[in-house]
Parts: sequence; C-alpha cells; structure tokens
Amino acid sequence: MGTEIGDLLEKQEIEFEGLHGKKIAIDAYNTLYQFLSIIRQPNGTPLKDSKGRTTSHFSGLFYRTINLFEKGLEPIFVFDGKPPELKNKTLKERKNTRKTAKKEWKEAKQKGKDKEAYKKAIRSSKLNKEMVENSKQLLDYMGVPYVQAPSEGEAQAAHMVKEEDSYAVGSQDFDSLLFGSPYLIKNLTITGKRKLPGKDRYVEVNLERFNLEKSLNKLEITKEQLIEIAILIGTDYNEGIKGIGPKTALKKIKEHQNIDTVLAEIDESIDNVKEIKQIFLNPKISEEYEIEWNEPKNSEMKKFLCDERDFSENRVNKGIKRLEKSISDIRNQATLDSF
Repeated sequence: MGTEIGDLLEKQEIEFEGLHGKKIAIDAYNTLYQFLSIIRQPNGTPLKDSKGRTTSHFSGLFYRTINLFEKGLEPIFVFDGKPPELKNKTLKERKNTRKTAKKEWKEAKQKGKDKEAYKKAIRSSKLNKEMVENSKQLLDYMGVPYVQAPSEGEAQAAHMVKEEDSYAVGSQDFDSLLFGSPYLIKNLTITGKRKLPGKDRYVEVNLERFNLEKSLNKLEITKEQLIEIAILIGTDYNEGIKGIGPKTALKKIKEHQNIDTVLAEIDESIDNVKEIKQIFLNPKISEEYEIEWNEPKNSEMKKFLCDERDFSENRVNKGIKRLEKSISDIRNQATLDSF
C-alpha cells in the first residue's frame, strides 16, 4: 500500500517509446497482487486450474511480461524478503482486511450481486509462499531475471536504479522514491482502457513517470523532509496523524523544517520516528546480486502452464513465439546501438 504522497510529486505522462531499450526493476509483490486483483471473472472469482489452484498471477506474469518485451523494455523482477518489524501491524491489518473482504465477496456472490462481489474480491487477494516460488520458476523458464531482496523489494529496486543497473522502479506505490530511486514508473502492466471495479465505466490508464529530483526541487524540500511528510501522512510502518493529508504535511514541514518541531507544535506524537526514517534512509539491501537474461525454456514453460495448470496450449505457443521474437528484436537493436 505504501504512502499517499503521489499528489505532491512531479508527474509526467509518457509513452512506451520513451522507455524503449531500458531496464526496469519491477516490484514483484506489488505486480503479482495487481494481477491477482484484476485478472478475475465478472463475479470476482480468480482464474483457476482443474485442481482449484489460482492461476491469475501466472496469466499476468506470462502475457503481460511478454507485452513489456514487445514494447522494448527489459524487466527485472525484485521480490520482497523479510519485512521490518515495524511493518507487522500493517501486515496484520491487511490480513484482517482480506479476511473480511473474502467473507463479503462470498456473500455477494451467493446473492448473485456480481458487481459488488467483484469489488470485494479484489480486496481479498492473497499471495502465499508457494505462489511466489512458482512465479520465480515461471520467470526462470521465460529467461527473465529476478532479484531476491533481503527485506523490502522497493528498497532493493531503488538501490539497483541508483547503481544504474536499472533505469527506474516499476510499481504502483511511491515508497521506492522514499528509498531514493531517481525514477518511478506507474501503470506498466495496466495501460489502456480499464474498467473501474464495480462500475460500468472505463478510464484510460497511461504510463506515468515520477522524477524524484524534480519533485524535491518543485516542493523546495530535501529527501529527508519528503520522508518526514510521508510519516506525518502515514506509512507501512506507522499510522499518520489524523487530519493531516499531503498538502498539510508539506506546509507544516516547510514551516517548521522538521517533523519533531511539527509534532511539538501540534501536540502529537508518533512512535519510532527515527527508526522509520532510518528504514528509508539506510534500508537493508543486498550489494551482491546477478542480473542475467537467459534463453527461454520452451518445453518447461509449456509443461508448467499447459500440462500442470491447464493453460491453452495454442495461446501459450503463440505467447512463446511473441516472447522469442521480442527478445530477439531487443538484442538486435542493442547490437546496432553498440556500433
């Protein structure tokens, strides 16, 4: 979920052409949850195989990753490790939210209220260890690299961007900017016309690029002050101050220069402020990681998707051909660019 600082930041709508040939460090958990949420039947039921196992995330991972390759991007998926202890409360709240949503989804589905059921279903998505490991396996078969973070995936992805191993972080959350990523790309896997959950209305979803340096210059604040603004609003590690939204938080930080003075002025307190700031300023990341693109393993892909999870063999074969062609096109372009 992250923090709600988006309205304050410098945003630019871009086209995929502007990202052609660039490597993107994708927040894997965020993206898999996205697939689990939106790739569903009209009544909210996820895609499943004959054994009753959810396959929505595999469908998104396979076909939408291929779409990225066809756009000329080179995705690197970054997986979360062990979260900081301060995140435990947030994780527990999310678990309770999913539990409630699942119950309400089943009730709405039994009553034949498909729109309401779908709305509840997207909040009930759960990603377990087996689903994560199987997702890594599919990426391996596709020849797509992934990095295992020791803690927060967005922190690791931000580090990879700062090290110039990637151009930007791909996520729907803004935490990677708080971790110091120079660029964030939103809506990588959901561009185009998308139906609003539970409504008979569609919206056009475009690629959005957020520039950390330009945002800080526009707001006339430091990165540490942006982190303090996020803490006042609320992060995955703390509840925000009631009644303080992004604009108010910005105003108060600029007036009082730091969060301690702000809290004293409004007579409020937030536990573990220094520790939360350190999570963002000095996150736990790995300096040792390998990024290697390999040849797709076609027979393994087909066994994984078709034989074991009931995907259409015809569709998967077409997907594999698209994957092979797009990877070949990227490599040929890279060869031409090197001359």
